Amino acid sequence: MKIIIKPIIALVLCFTLVACNNSEPSDGTAKPAKKENNRYPGKKVYYHSMDGGPTTLDPVRSATVYTSFIVKNVFDTLYTYKYLTRPYTVKPNLATAMPEVSEDGLTYIIRIKQGVEFQDNEAFPNNQGREVHASDFVYSLQRHFDKKFKSQGAWLFSGRIVGLDDWKKQGSDYSKTIEGLQALDDYTIQIKLTAPYPQLIYTLAMGYTGIIPHEAVEFYGSEFGSNPVGSGPFILKSFNQQKAVLFKNPKFRKEPLNLAFEGYQENLHGFTGVKTLEGESPPFIDVMEIHFIKETSSRWNSFTKGNEIQYTAVPKEKSSSVIMKKKPLTLYPQIVDNYHHTFIVESGFVYSGFDMENPTFGNNGDAQHDAKNKALRCAIRKSFNWDQRNRAFYFNLGTVFPGVITPSVMEFDPNADQESITLDIEAGKKLLADAGWTTDTLPELEYHTSGNVNSRMFFEQFRGFLKKIGYPVNKVKYKPYPSFGSFNQALKSGKTPYFTLAWSLDYPDAENTLQLFYGPNKSPGSNSFNYVNPEFDTLFKQAKVLQPSPERTEIYQKLNKMVIDDCVIISGLSRNKIYLWHKDVIMFPDRDVLGGAFARYIDVK
Repeated sequence: MKIIIKPIIALVLCFTLVACNNSEPSDGTAKPAKKENNRYPGKKVYYHSMDGGPTTLDPVRSATVYTSFIVKNVFDTLYTYKYLTRPYTVKPNLATAMPEVSEDGLTYIIRIKQGVEFQDNEAFPNNQGREVHASDFVYSLQRHFDKKFKSQGAWLFSGRIVGLDDWKKQGSDYSKTIEGLQALDDYTIQIKLTAPYPQLIYTLAMGYTGIIPHEAVEFYGSEFGSNPVGSGPFILKSFNQQKAVLFKNPKFRKEPLNLAFEGYQENLHGFTGVKTLEGESPPFIDVMEIHFIKETSSRWNSFTKGNEIQYTAVPKEKSSSVIMKKKPLTLYPQIVDNYHHTFIVESGFVYSGFDMENPTFGNNGDAQHDAKNKALRCAIRKSFNWDQRNRAFYFNLGTVFPGVITPSVMEFDPNADQESITLDIEAGKKLLADAGWTTDTLPELEYHTSGNVNSRMFFEQFRGFLKKIGYPVNKVKYKPYPSFGSFNQALKSGKTPYFTLAWSLDYPDAENTLQLFYGPNKSPGSNSFNYVNPEFDTLFKQAKVLQPSPERTEIYQKLNKMVIDDCVIISGLSRNKIYLWHKDVIMFPDRDVLGGAFARYIDVK
């Protein structure tokens, strides 16, 4: 049978913003100057910007949005996502169709398109890229289990494909056949799983599974990450810490754009101009420059000049120059006149949580101790003022929701336990009193986080929240780390009794956030809460092998309620951003799950 993925709840995550009066932005935004194309005469050029840059462009190390953006444009994946459909919906890319899946869910047959060729490159004889074969996908996945490539994506497949882990243990010999990962012929891939893994389809749309020719890896060696060779819509021409330059791949296959199939809705997408591209084959631009500009004011200045970068997210410090009114969200007319704009809810969320193995706030097996600590955790959650957090740090545009099933997935329930995100100071005080907590007995709370100016402000606000339920401010301590790496190491080592963090979804399935609480994923795995609940684990194992269905959604929502009821996490808020782009650019941008894959559909007037 074939996998069929059907949305259960139609969530609209992106919508246009419309201004409604004649006020001017406080700092005035001049009409963009006309762009001059001096570097690429006669070419269609698009100038993109990102708030950080990649250190490598090797798909096996595409763990950041910056690397993934470029990887998805240089390399092909078997699947991708429909350009405009939300919730995100998988579609074939290099594959000819959705997988043929056995009745037991263990065997996948995937056929790939014929005649697709790798980009011309000196790694090939006579600089001529050869045809892409099924064996190239096998090789690309094998690289995740070859320690010399230092994969950051092996966790997606570890223990899931028959024989792949053993292949690694036996020395990663590419001449040896792996039972569960084979090319049956030049255009047919067979994957055999150890257990049903419905999320496999999502992994095959991630940058991690970009398809690579072995010739390029052998030719460039350790420099392959700076000299990527794929079969995607663009070819990398140059790459450094400031920018990457990509040229249109002249050999890219002809696939006319079908807007109805991609999810086009006139009321949501009409303003973008993408309708004019109907029936044309991407990519539509000749050159894409991607500028890595971490400093927000520099990025904003470059964008508003009008003749430099053509796309940016609105930085927090410029929000008063852009947002005229928050309810309903309204932009200044001059912004609307000069730029296209959209408001996008991120696929992930921000949250704080407790290490349940730390006896200060977690469990130690003694029923009385554990009940008292649960009351403490729940009281802390009652003190948390999400409305104030949203106003102070997210323009009051964040989407606050209960639990860990985010608004970006089809299993999201907008009517879940609202009490868990409702401020209730008196209820918090009562929980502490009933459990026997006093100002003298309340434990010291260490607030662990990656140190920066914002995190210090988050902490001070949080300490103010706790003061209202009687928590002594001198017992709430700020514990910053000099880098995210050192903070992450402390998380994995169980040294963070209370921490604050953000999670970006790897794929649009609630399993990706619920697995953060699955017992076997305890630190150093993704379960930094070290939460162990046998009932949760049993239901999670049951759900994770099910295809999308009402049955699976019901189980997911039960799991969400367990996490809420145990007061393991203070959650949550999905950050929303306003994106602007010049009106001579035709596109509908995305940063999260679809990521850089939207770039093949960009055009400029």
